[in-house]
Amino acid sequence: MNKLVFTFLLGLVFNSAFAQDLTRPSRNSIDRFRDQDTLTDAQRKSSSIKNLKNKDAKIVDYLIISHKNDTTYLDTTLTIKKEYKFNYLRKDNFGLMPFSNLGQTYNSLTFNFENKHLMPGFGARARHFNYMEIEDIDYYRVPTPLTELFYKSAFEQGQLADSFFTVNTSPQLNFSIAYKGLRSLGKYQHLLTSTGNFRFTTNFTTKNKRYSAKAHVVTQDLMNQENGGLQDSSVENFENGDEEFLDRSILEVNFENAESILRGKRFYLDHQYKIVRKKDSLSKNKLSVGHIISFEDKYFEYVQSSAATGFFGAAFKSSSLKDRATLENFYNQFNLNYSNDIIGDLQLNVSSNNYNYGYDKLVVLNGSTITNRLKGDIFSAGGKYRKQFKNFELQGELGLNISGDFDGNFLKAHATFNLNQDISATASVNHSSKAPNYNTLLYQSDYINYNWQNSFNNIETQQLAFQLKSEKLVNLSVDYTTINDHVYFKRDATGLAEGDFVPIRAFQNNNSISYLRVKLEKEIRWHKFALNNTVLYQNVQDDNSVLNVPELTTRNTLYFSSHLFKKAMFLQTGVTFNYFTTYNMNAYDPVLAEFYVQNEKEYGGYPRLDFFLNVKIRQTRIFLKAEHFNSAFTGYDYFAAPNNPYRDFTVRFGVVWNFFL
Repeated sequence: MNKLVFTFLLGLVFNSAFAQDLTRPSRNSIDRFRDQDTLTDAQRKSSSIKNLKNKDAKIVDYLIISHKNDTTYLDTTLTIKKEYKFNYLRKDNFGLMPFSNLGQTYNSLTFNFENKHLMPGFGARARHFNYMEIEDIDYYRVPTPLTELFYKSAFEQGQLADSFFTVNTSPQLNFSIAYKGLRSLGKYQHLLTSTGNFRFTTNFTTKNKRYSAKAHVVTQDLMNQENGGLQDSSVENFENGDEEFLDRSILEVNFENAESILRGKRFYLDHQYKIVRKKDSLSKNKLSVGHIISFEDKYFEYVQSSAATGFFGAAFKSSSLKDRATLENFYNQFNLNYSNDIIGDLQLNVSSNNYNYGYDKLVVLNGSTITNRLKGDIFSAGGKYRKQFKNFELQGELGLNISGDFDGNFLKAHATFNLNQDISATASVNHSSKAPNYNTLLYQSDYINYNWQNSFNNIETQQLAFQLKSEKLVNLSVDYTTINDHVYFKRDATGLAEGDFVPIRAFQNNNSISYLRVKLEKEIRWHKFALNNTVLYQNVQDDNSVLNVPELTTRNTLYFSSHLFKKAMFLQTGVTFNYFTTYNMNAYDPVLAEFYVQNEKEYGGYPRLDFFLNVKIRQTRIFLKAEHFNSAFTGYDYFAAPNNPYRDFTVRFGVVWNFFL
């Protein structure tokens, strides 16, 4: 609870301490607007300067800069997209099925196999939904100090809070600091979550604009108590809907003595020096050199006071079990950037990755020794290209590992054509060959079945994609992916007698998988009413059934919007319908923090209805939601994963509050 109090008060303290009038940055610093959740032209004109203490500052001057240097500005409006993003992840979670407690994992209802990484991932993917990667960190440039306070109620004895503060000490130098903290007990036994994400960023540009730098420091700790889900007998009691078991804390879980934690810290710097810069509209050439350096140290740990042999199989010891997988990754990239009005923007880069993944001991199992470390150096080369010609834009990127123990390459190209101010069309192609995650190649555990060392082929994917964007017509995206040598987890009954424990292992699929996704987004408006629709169709051609997704996933929101009290308050209220068709939903394994394939039972086919009432008063947005209010009358068959129910009906509220000085 101390973390949560600190989180909420952090913004208030810094906001008061740094109150000052600062020079307003030039609007020329807004390069490109790619975020679709920004203000419209009409909203921009209606943004009143009186809401800001500095009379010269406008809302469009509060810049948000991504790691790719795409720039947008602060959005304090209340839209249906803000309703979709008001959650633990603070982004639209369509296609994700949350578990019962806030801060737990999500079951993925859809997958995107587009890839631009050359190195294996860490693993423990079920713990990474709230783990902030380099791509998730933004940088800022603001004319006056800015604070944002986020609060949302949790499930029993806890809260979710996120405090953010940023200030420009001069037009050239910006700092930001933020902390998101969560504590939630949950409705079921032994399901406490406690997480923290600390972020510090700085953004600097010299007065002559030759040198610029972006840097961040991020530390994260994500702790979850683990209970293995409901016992089979409790699943039956849950599904029957008996009043005796509506108090979910009396349902028996598989164990109550384990927890897992993912911890990580990262130091990142991206800086650039312009050797030749474009001085005026007649200049043709720009030349710069850049350097990116990143060091990340992370580990995933699973601890259990006594072995749950009936759930995970035999163990090397009966008590004080502790598994810890660590990864240290040190990355350097040097790049040369050339820009010409005729040729376009071109980058050439070389990079190195020093990696060290593994454990502190050797394991001897069935006469074979399982090593404790995968470590080495990877050297890579790559390039980027971009050319804008009137309404047509062409972009490409490629990378290749040229030495080291892991082969890898990728190629991505896409072309965008803007037919008019409303309609744009994009076609893209992506090829990738990458080693599977570290935990599929090497894993050690105090549980005997969770020890392996594999030599898998690279996972190869090819994706063709098309996207059409139009506010007046429809947003449509289609992608078709082929996947070769797909790596996954499942239970392995090979060579076992009937009644033997069936362990979970990593496997590589030897057949090709074809995967089609079609996603349609359209909002229909009538006066003050609107129907916002998102529909996803998926089709998988997979002989071995190792990639399971629902055929149809839909989210439909009918809502009403209106200004009240002489436009002093803006109201949005409505109902959201969520649904996905039945399919063989992946199961969750807490030792690995991974989902694994199961083809024994289908889940899904149940509706989820949420009622919400949101209001905006000045720069404050207040959110109230009755989640899953249909749970008592549409049947107790709602699961986020086998033996892991989704949430019952609950009422939650929260607020997002911006301060400008």
